[in-house]
Amino acid sequence: MKHNYFPLIIFFGVLLLLLHSCEEEESRPTFPLSAEVFHSINGKQVAFTALTHSAVNWEWDFGDGNTSTEKDPVHIYDEGGYYVATLTATSNTGHTVSKEVKLAVALTPYALLTGDHTAEGYTGKTWKLKQAHSANDKIVNSDANLTLFDEDIESLPSGAFDLYLNLKEAYNDQFTFHYDGTYNQITTDGSSFGGIVYGMVLQQFGIAQITKTGGEAVFGVDAFALTTFTPEESSQFVFTEQENFTIPTIPDFATGVQPPGIPVVTYENVMTIDFPESNAFVGTRDFHQKVIVQEITEDSMRLVMFLTMSPDAIVSQDPLIALATTALILTFEVVR
Repeated sequence: MKHNYFPLIIFFGVLLLLLHSCEEEESRPTFPLSAEVFHSINGKQVAFTALTHSAVNWEWDFGDGNTSTEKDPVHIYDEGGYYVATLTATSNTGHTVSKEVKLAVALTPYALLTGDHTAEGYTGKTWKLKQAHSANDKIVNSDANLTLFDEDIESLPSGAFDLYLNLKEAYNDQFTFHYDGTYNQITTDGSSFGGIVYGMVLQQFGIAQITKTGGEAVFGVDAFALTTFTPEESSQFVFTEQENFTIPTIPDFATGVQPPGIPVVTYENVMTIDFPESNAFVGTRDFHQKVIVQEITEDSMRLVMFLTMSPDAIVSQDPLIALATTALILTFEVVR
C-alpha cells in the first residue's frame, strides 16, 4: 500500500515558516518615539518631511498661524521672514514628542534690517558704518541722479573720515533696529557725526555743542562736525519698502516746487527709513533724518543720507526749512 506523504510535508513546512515568523516578530525591536524634521525651501514654499519612529499622528504648526496634520506637508507662507515651524508626533499610546526647525523664508528687506526676531535672546539687529567703505561709498549731489559732488573723488577710500577729515569718531556709533519698530543708538564717545551747518544750528539754539570739525583739507572749509548727543532710550522708526520720496533741495537740482515755492527733488520707487517725532538718526546727523536704502543684504546695507552744506540753504527759520545740497552714500555692516 502506497502512502502519500506530500501533504504532510507541506503542512509541516508551513508550520515551520509560521513559527519562524513569530520568532522574528517577537525579536524585532520596538523603537522609542522620536522625531526629526527635514525641509527644503523654494521662495515662500517650504516642503516638510517628518522623520519619525513609532508615530501614528503628526501635527505641524508653521509659525504663521497655519497648521497641518499631514505627515509630509508643503506650506506656502504669505510673507517672507523668519519663522519657527514645530512638528508634534504622537504614538499609539498617546505619548508625544516635538521638534522645532528655524526658517529664513524669502527674507524681506525689513527682515534683513531687523534680524531674526525668533532667535533666543533677540535684541534687535545692530549696524555700524563700515570703516573699510566700498566702491559704492561716495559724496554726491542731492540731485535726482545723485551725481558725484567732485569728479575727482569717485569713491571714498578706506577710513576716509579718519584719514581726510580727522573725524575717526564717525565710525563709533551703532544703530539697532528691532522687529517691533523700536530703535536705539549707542554713541561710545557721547558725540554724533554730521554736517557742520546743522551742528552750528544746534549750538546756536543750545541743543548741542560742536566738539570737533573737519574737512578743510578736502573742501577748503570745515564741512563736517562732531556734536554732543545723548540718544533717546527708545525711538520709533518707519521702514517703507517702496515710495516716491521728496526732499527740499537747491534750485539747480530740483525736479519740482512745493508750497510756498520750495524747490524739491523726488526719488521714485525707493526704500526709506524715517524717524518721525524723534531726534534719532542713522549714519549722519543733519536736518534730514529720512534716508534712502539703496541695497540691503544679511550682512550689509547701503544708505543715502542727505546733508545741508551751506548756511544759505536754510531758507526759513520758522518753520525750519533747510535745502539738501549734498548726500553721503555709505555702507553699513552688521555688528557681530
